[in-house]
Amino acid sequence: MSRAGNRTGPTMHDVAAAAGVSQATVSLVLNDASGTRVSEETRHRVQESARRLGYRTNAHARVLRGGVAGMIGFVGDFVATAPFAGKIIEGAQARAWEAGLPLLTVNTGGDKELEESSLETMLSYKVAGVVYAGMYHRVLEVPEVLGEVPAVVLNSRDASGRLPSIAPDEELGGYTATRHLLDAGHRRIGMINIGTPDDVALPAAAGRRAGYLRALAEAGIAPDPQLLLDGDGEVPGGYANTLELMAADNPPTALFCANDRTAWGAYQALESLGLRVPEDVSVVGFDNQETLAPNLRPGLTTLELPFAEMGRRAVELVLAGDGPAGSRPAGPGRTELFECPLIERQSVAPPNPQRARYPHK
Repeated sequence: MSRAGNRTGPTMHDVAAAAGVSQATVSLVLNDASGTRVSEETRHRVQESARRLGYRTNAHARVLRGGVAGMIGFVGDFVATAPFAGKIIEGAQARAWEAGLPLLTVNTGGDKELEESSLETMLSYKVAGVVYAGMYHRVLEVPEVLGEVPAVVLNSRDASGRLPSIAPDEELGGYTATRHLLDAGHRRIGMINIGTPDDVALPAAAGRRAGYLRALAEAGIAPDPQLLLDGDGEVPGGYANTLELMAADNPPTALFCANDRTAWGAYQALESLGLRVPEDVSVVGFDNQETLAPNLRPGLTTLELPFAEMGRRAVELVLAGDGPAGSRPAGPGRTELFECPLIERQSVAPPNPQRARYPHK
C-alpha cells in the first residue's frame, strides 16, 4: 500500500499542541460550539493552526456524535442561474463558513423530481438544516420533508405557515420609490406594476402597489387610475405601458417601474417619443439588477433587493435551530421583512415645466 494510503493526517491533538491550548478548546472552536468563552485571539490561533496543519474535521464522526453532519443544505429553483439573485447564495455561504460549515447547494431549475431527490439526499446525510429559496418573492408550497429539520424559506413565503420566512419588504420599497419622486417635486407619478395586485401568489406586485398608493395618500394626492397599470415585468411590456401612459391627456412627469426590466422598456419608449430621462420624465426602478441598472444611460435610480443580508439571516435561523425541529414555538411561521435600500443614480430630476410636447399630440 502506498504511503499516502496509510496517512491519517494531523489530529485534533496536533492542532492543540500547535496552538498551545487544550484539545477541548480546539474541539469547541472547530465545532463552533455556542455559549463558550473562548477569546477571539485564541479562536483565531486555533483556526490558523488547523489551516496550517491541514486538519480536517471528521464529518462522519460528527454525525455519530451529534446526529447531524457539518453542513447546511441550500435548495433553490433558479437562484444560482439568475443574473442578480446569486447574491443570496453568497450571503448564505459566507455565514455558513463563519460557523465552519460548508453550504451544500442544489439549483433545481424548477424540476420537482430533482428537488425531491436533492432533499432526500440532504436529509440522508443528516444536514444541520435546509434553506429553501425562491428566485423571486412568491408564496410557495413547501415540501413536507422540511418539517424534519430546521428549515427556513428564503426570498419567498411558506404557504402553509409552518416555516419561518425571509423576504423583502415590498410595500416599504414601493413607498420609498414613490416618496423619492415626490421629494423631487413630482405630483403626476405613473406606476407600471409587475403583475396584478390580486395575485396572492405574488406578494411583490401587491406590496409595491400598496407602497405607491400610501406615499401618494401621505402627500395628499388622489390616485389616478389612468396612471396605474398592471404589467408583465418584461421590457416589451414596459415599452407598451409607457406609451399608453404618455398618451394620456395629462401624462405623468415621473414613472415608478416595479422592476428594472420594465424601466428599461420605459427608457426605450420615452426615447421613441423624443423625451429625455430625467430632463423630461424621471424614472425609478426596482431590483438594482447589476447587469442592467448601472448600465442604462442615464444610470437608473432603483431599489436594491437585499439578497446577501437575507441569505445570511436564513443561515443564522438554521444555525439557531429555528423551524419546526428546533425551539420555535408552535403556530404560524413568522416572516422577517428586509428593507430594500434606494440606490440613487441619474434618472431622477425635478419636473420640467418646459417639457417638449409629444410627437403624437
